[in-house]
Amino acid sequence: MEGHLRKNGDTGGFAYHLGNAWNRTPVSLPLLLEITGPVTIAIDIHLDRLFNGAEPLQIAANPSTHSRKGDEIAQLLKNRIPSAFSVREIRQARPPAPADPPAPGNLVGTPYRFRLARGFPIPELPTDPPLTNEGVALGKRLFHDPLLSVTTKQSCSSCHQIAHALSDSRRFSEGASGSLGTRNAMPLFNLAWKDSFFWDGRAPSLRVQALQPIQNPIEMHESLPNAIAKLKTANYGPLFQAAFGTAGITEERLGIALEQFLLTKTSYRSRFDQAARGEGELTDQEKRGFELFMTEYDPRRGLKGADCFHCHGGAFFTDHRFHNNGLRDDEDRGLESVTGRPTDRNRFITPSLRNIALTAPYMHDGRFQTLEAVINHYNSGLHRSSTLDPNLAKHPPEGLGLGREDRTALVAFLKTLTDPQFLPTAKTGN
Repeated sequence: MEGHLRKNGDTGGFAYHLGNAWNRTPVSLPLLLEITGPVTIAIDIHLDRLFNGAEPLQIAANPSTHSRKGDEIAQLLKNRIPSAFSVREIRQARPPAPADPPAPGNLVGTPYRFRLARGFPIPELPTDPPLTNEGVALGKRLFHDPLLSVTTKQSCSSCHQIAHALSDSRRFSEGASGSLGTRNAMPLFNLAWKDSFFWDGRAPSLRVQALQPIQNPIEMHESLPNAIAKLKTANYGPLFQAAFGTAGITEERLGIALEQFLLTKTSYRSRFDQAARGEGELTDQEKRGFELFMTEYDPRRGLKGADCFHCHGGAFFTDHRFHNNGLRDDEDRGLESVTGRPTDRNRFITPSLRNIALTAPYMHDGRFQTLEAVINHYNSGLHRSSTLDPNLAKHPPEGLGLGREDRTALVAFLKTLTDPQFLPTAKTGN
């Protein structure tokens, strides 16, 4: 669990993790059920009962952040947990309607064999249509074809280059007509596990996302009807027929084909992955960097850590969520521009740290040229605002206090996340 408290309008924060076996607490709720089929039980969690209760929770000036043995906050929260849950609603589900028989000919072409690493969750790949070798091959050709731009000189791969883990080396990419973008080009790998796209999450799927750069006036600056017409002239009909069963070239099929190719771009073969599988070993400096990466800053107990894992943890080194990470930006409001909610101001999607050594410059606006500059930002350069992420707001104004050796170790660890398929010596089919 996490809490975030502010006093007198300040941006001071409180994040707390109630875990460990000794804090396991059973919660019993009274229910009267007459089950004749599927039932949905809606349960409310009353955070006010956790933090207020008979008396408000008192937070010290330098609170603990983890529930270690003997911690007073942990014991108080544990005692209040049973009273924080209540049953809001019990719904009897309607019996399911008879399933329609599968449409004949739903699969056109040869099924694509999607590969993933041990420890990666199984992605929810699209089934409308499913991935096929023919669809992926069509999408690959479209991704690299400059016909999709107004000048017929720029392709998707112009700004998403294999040497930079399918991103760009520039702060802002140059569009087909010479205009510069306003955000840094994002890397395009492990997208099969994402459900929102662009820095502000405005696209709900890859097939929707893929069509937007083509039409964007500061990117490829082409209309979809013109792009479709050029593809027909270029004799793409047989490729679309192989992928979709007919030769028709439509905007929807263009988006699906690009999606099929992009879904196959995966990354999980770094030195870190090899070490995790017991096939190699990190240096002592890299191990120290990983330790810092996974250690939460806890000033009350004198623990110093980089605190990276909250947003960049797990197999993907991202939580795929939106955060305000302490960058001052008065012009680009991030997720707020999509949702209209002030609470989303300056929140941007968390990028993966895989291949981070290849994807400079960094942040949504490419303001940092080096990993050292990024670490310095988190170490001492946060801009505090009302939407600053709680796991950053809890840090003192003077920062984490990581010394030079620790910062160097952290960079060394981050470089172990590079997948060799993106290195210049790699032979790939991208």
